[in-house]
Amino acid sequence: MILRDDCTARDLADELWPLRAEFRLNEGEIYLDGNSLGPVCETSFRRVNEVVETEWAKGLVRSWNSAGWMAEPTRLGDRLATLIGAQKGEVLVADTLTFLLAKLIGGALDLVPDRHIVLTDVDNFRSDIYIVEAMAARAGRPMIVKRIDRNTLDAELNEDVALVLLTHVDYRTGEMLDMKAITDKVHRAGGLMLWDFAHSTGAVPLDVEACDVDFAAGCTYKYLNAGPGAPGFMYVRKKWQGVLKNPLPGWLGHARPFDFELDYEAASGMQAWVTSSPSVISLASLDGALDVWDRATMEQVRTKSLALTDLFIELVEDRLAGVFEVVTPRDHAKRGSQVSLGHSDGYGIIQALIERGVIGDYRDPAICRFGFTPLYLRYVDVFDAVERLVEVMSSEMYREPRFAVRNSVT
Repeated sequence: MILRDDCTARDLADELWPLRAEFRLNEGEIYLDGNSLGPVCETSFRRVNEVVETEWAKGLVRSWNSAGWMAEPTRLGDRLATLIGAQKGEVLVADTLTFLLAKLIGGALDLVPDRHIVLTDVDNFRSDIYIVEAMAARAGRPMIVKRIDRNTLDAELNEDVALVLLTHVDYRTGEMLDMKAITDKVHRAGGLMLWDFAHSTGAVPLDVEACDVDFAAGCTYKYLNAGPGAPGFMYVRKKWQGVLKNPLPGWLGHARPFDFELDYEAASGMQAWVTSSPSVISLASLDGALDVWDRATMEQVRTKSLALTDLFIELVEDRLAGVFEVVTPRDHAKRGSQVSLGHSDGYGIIQALIERGVIGDYRDPAICRFGFTPLYLRYVDVFDAVERLVEVMSSEMYREPRFAVRNSVT
């Protein structure tokens, strides 16, 4: 039997323990929703204040030059590159994830004009499906988007497949796909590979270089803790830069934006993918958040992530045997940094838990999601969260009618 004291001892031996102090966490609350929105960290708070109080309030328009605002998308791209195994000059921070996917899809389809099939996962995040279908419809030639069971990918790959879009870690189940094996298969079939890293970046080690990934995009407001609606990022492998074209060109992606030329000439490198003005305050929040990441390695994060999720699963199965279906894979090689529990009353359970100070979230159909973010989560938090889950289930408080009322965000 696992005791609370055992968890406390593990916390005291934890290499990442000091980083918890960098986050503003509510007293008495256990935050298990960092896979949806990360909490604010002190370094972000300070950096945003610096931008607002000094660079904006005092520098005003001069700060585009004096504070280097214009260079933030590529500078922060270089900072973030290490977290996905990319080289400097291969990552850009701009727009939001769906817009970045649209750009990459549009550019990728133009690279393979003799192919007319796009494959994506029928269980993919809905925005990914919507945007790939919309961009395929605008490809300038007849395209077919096939929503497939990702486990049947081998049978679907052929000489007509132009692009495959998959999410590396499933947003509902937390299942992690084999990025290298899948990318290799797509390349052998002559297709291009685009990965969505929304639930991967900052959660699991990534190595786009070793996996020969063509393109990827992700967000920064989940495990990277950059704040609600923070800009996303995109990755374009060096060999495709200057070949892949931005289908949504803007003046700041021009080689000479302040010459205001009528004809578009793309800038070199990732700058060509900048469409409009940088979101300076949101970028400042990411800049501060990355300061915390400078003090941790992805190996440390992954080791603790697996330990936290193992502990949660073991405690749930010990204290609540047969009550929940553990939807997330047990195999470490197939697990992201979340645990999803299946239950027909999942929505009410999550709402009752939130009232008890454990913050998770719910996704249809019948999935209770819990994110495990090693920078600030303790082992004792996991123990206490399961204790409160036991209380919610044994008291059946989740059956109260008020917990059945759906919020606009679940």
